[in-house]
Amino acid sequence: MERDLTSHSERLIEEGRALVRDNQAGGRHRRAQPIGRGSAELRQRNLMTRIKLIGASLLAIVFAAMVAGIAIDGIGFTGIMIAFLGIVASTFLFSNFPRVKVPSRKDLNTGDVRHMVARTELWLEHQRSALPPPAVTLVDQIGVQLDALGVQLEHIDPLHPAAVETRKLVGETLPGMIDAYRKVPPPLRTEKRAGATPDAQLTESLSKISHEIDRVTRQLADGALDDLAIRTRYLDYRYGAAGEPESLPSPESPSR
Repeated sequence: MERDLTSHSERLIEEGRALVRDNQAGGRHRRAQPIGRGSAELRQRNLMTRIKLIGASLLAIVFAAMVAGIAIDGIGFTGIMIAFLGIVASTFLFSNFPRVKVPSRKDLNTGDVRHMVARTELWLEHQRSALPPPAVTLVDQIGVQLDALGVQLEHIDPLHPAAVETRKLVGETLPGMIDAYRKVPPPLRTEKRAGATPDAQLTESLSKISHEIDRVTRQLADGALDDLAIRTRYLDYRYGAAGEPESLPSPESPSR
């Protein structure tokens, strides 16, 4: 029992040290960056909304101060301070709100291709803090790949079997894999099960997904839709109909 507690404590200490090293190396800054063009556009659109709200609020405050000054023949020092505080408050408020809304997993595989890719990228960005460093690197790589995939998907029939299966890969299988990993309690993610730790299994699965996205993108670019339709049937066999990898252990599994 004491050995288990000691092992658990050492693991927690090591995880804490890894987090500190990651932050010192710019981990927080890396996680704050968009992983793809789609999510970057969503952030840019949100920023423009904030700027418009700040501009509109400033104009409203200045206009109200001018009207009050004309009505009462000057607003005096008190009025100027109130207007100034109103400008500061509105600038602070709209510099932080509204925030970029993180899509829920069930909303990822909806709408047109461009919005699906953008939502998936944004969702992936907000999962990075819970993933091991090798998986974070792969998520960043997948974000770039999703941009290229989205461009190719825009040129084929949305109802084509290849397009449907590819959307399932991006909008269901990929996020399902990460959800399955996050359900594993953090202390158990570094323990070996079925020959590998959940951290290693996630990294391996993300690597395969990255390879598959690259392959699909190239086949779409070459117009090889029939070959792609046949190959995508492999996804159901490899990852299961629910879109979650079978290799990741259940969080309720007993620790060994």
